[in-house]
Amino acid sequence: MKILANSYVCPKGVYLNGRIHFNTTGEENPLKSAYQQLNVDYPKFYKMDVLSKMAFIGTEILLPFFPKELDQENDLQLIFANNSASQHTDNLYVESYEQLNKPSPSLFVYTLPNIVTGELCIRHKWYGENCFFVEEVFNPAHFAEWSQIALNKGNNSCLCAWVEAKTNGEQECFLFLLTNSENEEHSIELELSTLIKQYRNE
Repeated sequence: MKILANSYVCPKGVYLNGRIHFNTTGEENPLKSAYQQLNVDYPKFYKMDVLSKMAFIGTEILLPFFPKELDQENDLQLIFANNSASQHTDNLYVESYEQLNKPSPSLFVYTLPNIVTGELCIRHKWYGENCFFVEEVFNPAHFAEWSQIALNKGNNSCLCAWVEAKTNGEQECFLFLLTNSENEEHSIELELSTLIKQYRNE
């Protein structure tokens, strides 16, 4: 198994394969700024929650790295995870009820974390399997295990992500595209762990 490409989205910018792609440092609305720099026309972006917006941006810049032989409609599996589920939107939803005395339908749609994968599948017409896990921390071994299961079942590639948006302002989306490889000399878990630490400046 090998990493074909990776991206990272956070308030200070959007990164592609370890290098800054869009600089959003100091922007009042970093995600809006990054979306505008994509030069894509997808008005639904503005209605999405933070998790979906980050995943949308990070996925768009990874598209050129998808294998040419990949049947994106059927042979791509999505494996996503985070720690706080949809906490950010959940709190906004509760606030809408307390302040307006009625819940917001537009927020209610995003009170499940797997809506993120749903938004991507709708955008790109992907019909393969997808899953969303809630875990304590980023676990590269877990991603490697589930990706290998998906690849062994006949999938060509896996789009994986650790996408997090907490009420304390913490936001990040680490996306990586995995596929099979004949060379298994290196540890995919170590490579993923190193990449996210570099992006986080740890």
